[in-house]
Amino acid sequence: MELNDFIRDVPDFPKPGIIFKDITTLLKDPDAFKEAVHQLCQPYRKQNIDQVVGIESRGFIFGGAMAMELDTGFIPMRKPGKLPAETEKEEYALEYGTDAIEVHRDAIQPEVKILVVDDLLATGGTAAASIRLVKKLGGSVIGAAFLIELCFLNGREKLGDVPVHTLIACESE
Repeated sequence: MELNDFIRDVPDFPKPGIIFKDITTLLKDPDAFKEAVHQLCQPYRKQNIDQVVGIESRGFIFGGAMAMELDTGFIPMRKPGKLPAETEKEEYALEYGTDAIEVHRDAIQPEVKILVVDDLLATGGTAAASIRLVKKLGGSVIGAAFLIELCFLNGREKLGDVPVHTLIACESE
C-alpha cells in the first residue's frame, strides 16, 4: 500500500504559497490508517518503550494508536494552558516570535524510554522542544516518528542525535 496516495495536497493553505499535507484522507480509510500505524511502530517493537509522547494535535491521533499497538502508555504534549495539573514548559522559535509546548510535571519519570510522535516533521521546532522537555524531566528519548517529513525544511537537523523514522519523505515543496 502506497500511503502517499492517501495524502491530499491543499494549495495555498493556511496561506498563499504553502502546500498543506492533509492527512484526513488517510485517517478516514481504515486500511491506510492501520497500515500507517503499523509501519510507524515497526522500528520500536523490540525497544521496550515505556511511553509514547504525542504532540498536539495530530500527534495525538498517531501517538495514541501507536501506544496501543506498542502496549504502552500515552502522554500528551499540549499548547500552553491546556493541561489541568502542574506543567513544565519549553519554548521554541517561530518564523516571527515564539511558541511553547507543555506537559504535566509528573507525566515523565526519570530514566523512562520515550518515543516522540507527530504527524509531520517540518522545521523541527515543536519536535525539538518536545524532546528537550522530555529530557528536562529525566526521560530518555529513544526515537521520533512522523508520518510525513518535509525534507527540504531540514527539521531533522534540529533533533540532534535522536533517531528519526518517517514513512513519507517529501523532497521538494
